[in-house]
Formats: sequence, structure tokens, C-alpha cells
Amino acid sequence: TNSPSSNKMPNKTATCETSMGTFKPELFTEQMPITAYNFVDLAQKGFYNGLHFHRVIPNFMNQFGCPHSRDPTSRRAGTGGPDANTTYEVPGKGTQTRNREGCIADEFRDSGCPRLSNEPFTISMANTGQPNSGGSQFFINTVHNSFLDFFDRSTPSQHPVFGRVIDGQDVIMAINRAKTSQDRPVTPIQMIRVTID
Repeated sequence: TNSPSSNKMPNKTATCETSMGTFKPELFTEQMPITAYNFVDLAQKGFYNGLHFHRVIPNFMNQFGCPHSRDPTSRRAGTGGPDANTTYEVPGKGTQTRNREGCIADEFRDSGCPRLSNEPFTISMANTGQPNSGGSQFFINTVHNSFLDFFDRSTPSQHPVFGRVIDGQDVIMAINRAKTSQDRPVTPIQMIRVTID
């Protein structure tokens, strides 16, 4: 039987196939719709396919999603994002527009929501430290980085969590242990494709 609360849409999941194995994130489309559907839109358009993890720091996080990382040796890896002034749909919230830098609005949901902390295996929006500067880049926490939470005032860092790896956590940890030079994997780690399930 359907209870009144079951009209909520279940969260979407994604399948991320990398050169080191496959992992599956659950995307918090219900709690973090603006951020989660930005990822869904980019994934469905093939934006992430063929990019590389450009920043891997052991006991911290794995960062991904810069279009310049298609060339794993690019010095610009880590500086790019989606095309400017592109739009995507958020069910129940209508059309969202990425700004002239290709960035989306920060989604800091403080009221009426359980706070999502940057716990191990959560997926969080990368940004420049400026407001509303997130685009396509995100990172997967490999330890509890509570200082990155928007509600933690110990540092100015504010990174909204919009998903969690529910399968393939061993792949995340293998990536996190990869040999790096200046935080970049020595052997490039490619995202072969991201599909929304």
C-alpha cells in the first residue's frame, strides 16, 4: 500500500566506469535537487565521459569533472567547467541556468533538512571558494572532512554534499592510493563513462 510519503521520487543512481573499476553513487535528487540534477544533466550529455581524475590526495579526496582533464597532462586541468549560459531541468523547480562562467547556485540547505556532512564516500561540489562557483567538478571524500561543510565555521570552505558512493567503495580507495605527482595520478585514471541508471 502507498503511504503519503511514498510519492517522493526515489533518488537517482549513476554508474561510473573508470579505468580502475566501476563505482555507483546515489544522487540526493530529493534533498539537493539543483546540484544533483546538474550532475545528472552533464552525465546524460556525455560531459564526463573520457575525463580524468586530476587531483587525488590520500586520506582526503579524489577530484574529478574538469573538461580540460580530457588531456591528463593539461596544466589547465582543475580550472574548467560546463559551457556558459546552459540550462537544465530540475523536476518541481523548473529550468536552471548556469551563469556566464558555467556555474550553478550554491545549494546550502539549512532548514528542514538533515545536514549532509562531508563524510567518507560522500560526493561534494568543488568550487573556487567564491560563492556560486561550482560547475562540473566534484570530489569524493575518503575521510570525514567536516571542515568542508557549509555549516562548519572553522574554515571558509563551503562544499555542499549531493551524493554518496553506495557501491564500489574499494575502487574509490584504490584511486585514493594511486601514486601521484603534485596531486595528479602518475598513471592517468580515466572516467570511461557515466550513465544515469
